[in-house]
Amino acid sequence: MPNRHQSLSIVLPANNEAQALPAVLAGLTGSFPDAEIIVVDDGSNDATGSIAEQAGVRVIRHPYSKGNGAAIKSGSRAATGDVLVFMDADGQHNAAAVKNLLAMIDTGYDMVVGARKAASQASWGRTLANGFYNRLASWIVGHRVEDLTSGFRAVRADKFREFLYLLPNGFSYPTTITMAFFRAGYHVAYTDKPVRQCGSGQPVSVAGSAHLVVRLEPAQAHDERGNPTPANRALTIRLPIVKDMKLTCDFEGQVEWVLGLAGKYPFRVTELTGPPRLAIDVAHPE
Repeated sequence: MPNRHQSLSIVLPANNEAQALPAVLAGLTGSFPDAEIIVVDDGSNDATGSIAEQAGVRVIRHPYSKGNGAAIKSGSRAATGDVLVFMDADGQHNAAAVKNLLAMIDTGYDMVVGARKAASQASWGRTLANGFYNRLASWIVGHRVEDLTSGFRAVRADKFREFLYLLPNGFSYPTTITMAFFRAGYHVAYTDKPVRQCGSGQPVSVAGSAHLVVRLEPAQAHDERGNPTPANRALTIRLPIVKDMKLTCDFEGQVEWVLGLAGKYPFRVTELTGPPRLAIDVAHPE
């Protein structure tokens, strides 16, 4: 939650999200009982609005679908909180991720954006395109833009409303508001989404302020009987900048380890033989 001097409104634009919405709202109402939660039903053809009403949250209805940006604007105009959180209603964002955004707002930022990792985006084509736009936007505003199009963000309400007239009605509103905040000289930060266990989707606690994800595919870290391979090998962390190491996936031909680091450092991956293995070198200060 924001500090005791601030109130919180969580705005969820929703179009035909009846299936995912109950779990999303249950998580939010449980984690943020004092927050104002607003579902903007953007002309849904299913029971999205009714489900939101049954959950006891505030509902704003559009008579027809106007677009994601229009729903965001409707929600922000109606919200009473000093801090606004915008998140999708399809379940890809959860309460743990919201807390990460709010923790950074409390340190003095005006907008905090949940930046997506490349693996979380829909396709390599989209990943490449977003990378290009991020670099272009960074050049224009003179600051590093880590994710120009992520709709998951927390903002100070008064500053966000300064730019409502600029925002388009479609999905490009995150681009516009990001550029506007940077150009206005407001404080903008980015934070990664929580690490999750593959398959179950449960959050995994990994120490450190930055994460290095090592993903092997196709691969498996268990034998035919389900025993881990190599069996019971002790994992020893020898570098002071490496704070933690967790196996987060051994499922359907994919193995993933996450290293928790003390900060963002360059790294190098070397393929070795005899036996075949990967060596991951993380640069560290002397």
